Amino acid sequence: MIVHDAIFTDRGSKYAVSGGACASADEAKAFIKQLCRKKKFAKATHNTWGLILPDGTPLKNDDGEAGAGMVILRMLEREELVGEIVVVTRWFGGVHLGGDRFRRVQDAVRYYLDARG
Repeated sequence: MIVHDAIFTDRGSKYAVSGGACASADEAKAFIKQLCRKKKFAKATHNTWGLILPDGTPLKNDDGEAGAGMVILRMLEREELVGEIVVVTRWFGGVHLGGDRFRRVQDAVRYYLDARG
């Protein structure tokens, strides 16, 4: 598991991005469970994620951040990244971001992809 914590803030909301190898829906659930063992991540407002399974099946979870899982999936598809889950975590800062929330999700995924090389 790779965790990039506190990568940026926007109007009080704080973001982190995590990821790692993942080959099934059960592994995705286990990954999120392991991430949320850290109290900080368990208390996050949203832990949205996307994953393309080795057989090509896309999986996502918005965790209350409607549409964010699809944003992650689209980026993984463009990068042809299969078998690796990417989780964008947000701690709500009190100001609604509107459409900018999707830009922040994209920024977080791009940070993860750039960091992995």
